[in-house]
Amino acid sequence: MSDTTKYITLTNDNFETEVKNSTIPVVVDFWAPWCGPCRVMNPVVTELATNFEGIIKVGKVNIDDYEDLATEYRIEAIPALLLFEEGKVVEQLVGVVPKQVLVEKVKALVEQQPLTLEQVV
Repeated sequence: MSDTTKYITLTNDNFETEVKNSTIPVVVDFWAPWCGPCRVMNPVVTELATNFEGIIKVGKVNIDDYEDLATEYRIEAIPALLLFEEGKVVEQLVGVVPKQVLVEKVKALVEQQPLTLEQVV
């Protein structure tokens, strides 16, 4: 992960804090380095993380390194993008997803979020 990358590399150690206990929506990309479609989606996921920085979190789970997380969320095919709200999966997208479809799903999720005092003022 470079200094300019806006996504979080998720592990067994930080998944609960970064995803389950997040106060903002989270998009989690379950992927593997050997997966061609995952490589196709990587620039889309990275761009999503950059464009929605501070509004959502974007995390990536390498299923080869964290098989137990993939099992917990019943990941049967990758790439798999799970959208979390208040620690719960609210949407799952599998395979290569057009960028616009992913952006629309994230926008819909964000629009459901209650406004904080800082956003109102």
